[in-house]
Amino acid sequence: MPRPTPAQIAYGSATVVLTTLAMLLLSQTRSGAGIAVITLSALALGLLVALRAPLPRRGRRESARGPAQRTPGHTGSRISEHSLGG
Repeated sequence: MPRPTPAQIAYGSATVVLTTLAMLLLSQTRSGAGIAVITLSALALGLLVALRAPLPRRGRRESARGPAQRTPGHTGSRISEHSLGG
């Protein structure tokens, strides 16, 4: 399972906090059971929002061809010492 992105964590956390406050203020509940129900429902809604937040898109080339494959002689972005001219 992929790790959540910072945006997903932010959306989910904001949803939990704002939903809990809104429901507590609107319901004006004072019982422990009512507060527990509101808290659990806000957590469930925050989890739903975090999971449904859009994931970052891959680049067009990478998604069309699949992940980039390295060839055995490929060194990546490293420059050999001989090409530095020194």
